[in-house]
Amino acid sequence: MTRYAWLSIAAALLTMGLKALAYVLTGSVGLLSDALESGVNLVAALFALVILTIVAQPPDEEHAYGHEKAEYFSSGVEGTLILLASVLILMRAIDRLLNPIALNQLNLGLAISVTASLVNFGVARVLARVGREQDSIALQADAQHLMTDVWTSAAVLVGVGLMALTGWSQMDPLLAIGAAGYIAWSGLSLLRRSAYGLMDPALPPDAVALVETLLQDYAGDGIQYHALRTRQAGARSFVSVHIQVPGDWSVQRGHDLLEALEHEIRTSVPSAAVFTHLEPIEDPASWRDQQLDRPVPEAGRPEGQ
Repeated sequence: MTRYAWLSIAAALLTMGLKALAYVLTGSVGLLSDALESGVNLVAALFALVILTIVAQPPDEEHAYGHEKAEYFSSGVEGTLILLASVLILMRAIDRLLNPIALNQLNLGLAISVTASLVNFGVARVLARVGREQDSIALQADAQHLMTDVWTSAAVLVGVGLMALTGWSQMDPLLAIGAAGYIAWSGLSLLRRSAYGLMDPALPPDAVALVETLLQDYAGDGIQYHALRTRQAGARSFVSVHIQVPGDWSVQRGHDLLEALEHEIRTSVPSAAVFTHLEPIEDPASWRDQQLDRPVPEAGRPEGQ
């Protein structure tokens, strides 16, 4: 997926240059807000490239469950940068509101800004599609940021165009203040999503329901299950469950059952790592581990007695 991060970097460099040129030509603080956000896009895309490079590494001794969770740091950093950009835009807009100036070459500046927005729109669509297909929160965050840039640009272009028609110079900084608010909301949304991901959330309800349906297909004839737990870490999913079978089953028979069940779950839930635990259904200890924290047996007394 790193090639899509490079695509985002190229788009950020191009649009930042175009919007900076539009600001220099016109002096519009609204267009300056656009240029600043494109600068944030560039920093965020560079960070996303680093994170996606880490995510692509296979599990190792220090990270036995993989590196996918690093994507949440990418979206968190991007959300923070978006908030920083909104503050800078707000400060500049307030200054311009108090000290208005006449704008220049609006037609040329608007044409350049429109070109930059079209570039962002095209790249955002590509990143959003790949992010959904690969369950990459880093690419989805980048796409969301670019689309925020597109909508902000559209609002700025409308405002600057109205200002050119009406001559009301305060329209430009007021619109920049509105854009700063919208950008801040987008940054907070990314931060909330990143924090939620770092808290090891369960799989989406439809995925959990699918796993439960598969388990129910195996239940019966002395077979039960409990302690089903799921976890999402970036693009990787984790499923663990305890399977209870008659105690007189052979090890091979129990193993064959778990192999078949794990295969069905992995086939139905993309990128799922499945962990199963086989237990004799008659043993009282098999019923004591349904919660995450299992009671510790008393010293000198075997569990189950």
